[in-house]
Amino acid sequence: MATLPKSDPSESELVGVFTTNQDSEAQVIQGLLESANIASVVVAEIGPQDILPLGTVVVKVAPESAELARQVIADSQKISDEEMLDQSEANAGPTETIQ
Repeated sequence: MATLPKSDPSESELVGVFTTNQDSEAQVIQGLLESANIASVVVAEIGPQDILPLGTVVVKVAPESAELARQVIADSQKISDEEMLDQSEANAGPTETIQ
């Protein structure tokens, strides 16, 4: 599990690497970063996300991890729709055709 440096920088010292309007999307990105051993936090910039889902959500990391985090995120978004369809079809297993 990735952890923030022992000095535990305050939120203001962390660097935003991904912004979205959806908390679920931010959680996916956080999981992606954690799988790359990059510690991150998800911060609601405007309004509490659990009561009224308005505003933006930012995924933040320690400054020394920002460049790598942005690269991991960018690499994950390079998969084309066609490649995703091919992967999902390959993982779906055999299908039966009804005539």
